[in-house]
Amino acid sequence: MDDRAARIADFIDPLRVAPGSTVDLGRDFDPRYRAGLKKQEGVELLRAGVALLAEYQQRLAAQDTYGVLLCLQALDAGGKDGTIRHVMSGVNPQGVKVSSFKVPSTEELNHDYLWRYTRRLPERGEIAIFNRSHYEEVLVVRVHPENLVRQKLPDSARRGDIWERRYREINNWERYLTGNGFKVVKVFLNLSKEEQRLRFLKRIDLPEKNWKFSAADVRERRHWDDYQRAFSEMLSATSTKWAPWYVVPADRKWFARICTAAVLGHTLMDIDPRYPDVGEEARRDLRAARRELEQEAPPGAAADP
Repeated sequence: MDDRAARIADFIDPLRVAPGSTVDLGRDFDPRYRAGLKKQEGVELLRAGVALLAEYQQRLAAQDTYGVLLCLQALDAGGKDGTIRHVMSGVNPQGVKVSSFKVPSTEELNHDYLWRYTRRLPERGEIAIFNRSHYEEVLVVRVHPENLVRQKLPDSARRGDIWERRYREINNWERYLTGNGFKVVKVFLNLSKEEQRLRFLKRIDLPEKNWKFSAADVRERRHWDDYQRAFSEMLSATSTKWAPWYVVPADRKWFARICTAAVLGHTLMDIDPRYPDVGEEARRDLRAARRELEQEAPPGAAADP
């Protein structure tokens, strides 16, 4: 491996939430941070990042041993959809599946709160992306505790600090996944309140963006401070050695995409998947197949297509 891994590790290190640290989102992470880069530099970096992801995704699929789960969390207008579209633009779509989690269905509410997320986990050799994730269960549900009632929990499950218990359960679940070869990558797109306001106005003013706006978005914005506290506590409690959080500055979309590509690329390079060695018997079969195909070539045809 060349020195790309070391450069990427240095680049994403300021974004990583150190396990065991106490996070104050407004104090510790700047949504406008851009590592001194200019946008034109960012275009080239993203192109290189997309190419790297394509290379490693192909190796991941060929090895068929590890799977990767990318969890994207953000408030409304945080740029999740655009990040997925740009960062994954070069990969084979057969090796990637994207799941968006909205209001749970009746069927989903009739199961434990992790059930619907478990059903969308990647297979070995795949990358799965959660557009919003199981962390909704300690974010939206916490800010709107009436959602707990809809989850039909028994009285015993509501006693004590339910959020501390859920943090512990989620950490254990992610540790189980990583221990079985499924890497968990967690990215929080950190958007400022002012940038969200401007993006909402753009969605209102531009007809081609009207479909992306809902009056519920403004209602949810009224809970901004509650969400900031919920995010800060979530990051503090669930950034672990086996599944750390990365807080990506999201006010500049181009920079958020570079960072997300770098975090995902770093994970794939850490796995370092290899193409399988087919073995001597398979090589003999390959040589025999080649001889047979060469014998079928019309006169004067080149040996290699």
